[in-house]
Amino acid sequence: MIIRVRHVAAACVLGAALTACGAPAAPTAARPAPTSASADTSRPPTLTPGAGGLTPVFTNGPRTGDKTVALTFDADMTADEGPRAAGGERFDNPQLISTLRTLKVPATVFMTGRWAEEYPAEARSIGADPNFEIANHSYSHYAFTGDCYGLPRVAADRMTSDVERAYTAFHKAGVAHPMPYFRFPGGCYDRQVLKTLATTGVTAVQWDVVSGDAFATDSDAVARQVLEGVKPGSVVVMHCTRSAAPATERAVRAIVPELRAKGYRFVKVSQLIGAAAARR
Repeated sequence: MIIRVRHVAAACVLGAALTACGAPAAPTAARPAPTSASADTSRPPTLTPGAGGLTPVFTNGPRTGDKTVALTFDADMTADEGPRAAGGERFDNPQLISTLRTLKVPATVFMTGRWAEEYPAEARSIGADPNFEIANHSYSHYAFTGDCYGLPRVAADRMTSDVERAYTAFHKAGVAHPMPYFRFPGGCYDRQVLKTLATTGVTAVQWDVVSGDAFATDSDAVARQVLEGVKPGSVVVMHCTRSAAPATERAVRAIVPELRAKGYRFVKVSQLIGAAAARR
């Protein structure tokens, strides 16, 4: 839930809640096989590695006349928040998912493995819906760099296994086809981290529009921030966590018709990545 923007112009100052994570174990899981745009087109598109084989980073799609925009939602739950969930705190947001379905809005959900463990039926339902796709937001929501909104840090030798553990949780929940995309907790990364994760084959996905929905209660302010920031090819970061982003569903109900009236078409991240890869 903590958003830190590095290598992205926008910034979002958030509170210190949801920063404690339990130490992840280190199992190995089969991950989605990443492909480039020139490979089997039936498989999810990814970007080719950067210089030196670094994990590629995607921020937005082509700024063309095709007015597409991807709404993305981080489904955050850290490894130590089980007691809070048992006490009644809700880290899911089924009303938001229902609204997206009603409005027929494609979306990409970046899910932590711990969230999938807590809400397996919801994870499975989202993953089975052709309008949605599930991507990786780590297992435990530990930071992958230091100085990342107070998040505890994943040890360097556990970063890859943290990504793998999330995929294991998705498969156990019944998510058949999680995408080979990864969003860093807090958005924090550096060159060394991109080198470390290169063996996973994922494309890291950032954003160019910060919604400001985390901990917000004013849905109109969230909607305005999105509407003012969106450009063709934009990736909008929002949240699918009811207790920490209570205004998101209301904001979406305002955002969607406004953007459609401006000629925008909603797509999933995979479609923007495919368009970007095809232009390279």
